[in-house]
Amino acid sequence: MRRAVLSWSGGKDCSLALCALRDGTAADSSAGDSSSDSGTARVESLLTTVTPEHDRVSMHGVRTRLVERQAAALGLSLRTVEIPAGCATDRYRDLLVDGLRDCRRHGVEAVVYADLHLEDVRAARERTLERVDLTGRWPLWGRDTETLARAFVDLGFEARVVCVDAEALDRSFAGRRFDRSLLSDLPAGVDPCGENGEFHTFVVDGPPFERAVPVRVAGTVDRELGGGQFRYADLVAAD
Repeated sequence: MRRAVLSWSGGKDCSLALCALRDGTAADSSAGDSSSDSGTARVESLLTTVTPEHDRVSMHGVRTRLVERQAAALGLSLRTVEIPAGCATDRYRDLLVDGLRDCRRHGVEAVVYADLHLEDVRAARERTLERVDLTGRWPLWGRDTETLARAFVDLGFEARVVCVDAEALDRSFAGRRFDRSLLSDLPAGVDPCGENGEFHTFVVDGPPFERAVPVRVAGTVDRELGGGQFRYADLVAAD
């Protein structure tokens, strides 16, 4: 069994990937990629990219402290890679490679990803892994996103929408609970798992968690990023 680090955003897909690797409740690996056999990797830590200027998770905009609380509630250590605001793509890749090399030096043999269908994203990850001699694992690869989204709710996970692409989804979804009501309200063309970047989530409880990570929405903010318009829900600890 390979020692693994899980690429962690704090959202629902990576939580399901962890659940799948731990006990198989979230995904049947035989339905996706054969290399993602749940018996071949043991997640020992989480790996998250953060923007140091804002002390938040890159893209999702969640406070780093909340992700630290997630890791503690999961009984896992958290590794972070600092990505400066406005970082160029090549520099981003080099910094990520440095972070992965550090994982390799500490005995990590595989990296687990929660990607579902995006071939170009997976190909880019595989090229990065080749640079650091690490193996990739994709326990959710090829799964139907509507089935997976409903399974997330049915398994007892709880999450909040923390980021919305305003060009794909109404801004009012930012801050909402990810539940069956939200899934019913998603307009046609929006992936139920947000696989195309329509929205991102932060998980506060679920099967892998030893305890909940209670949060509340302190407000919302609109930002322009990469030429797109996004609304973020600012989560803070509720206890």
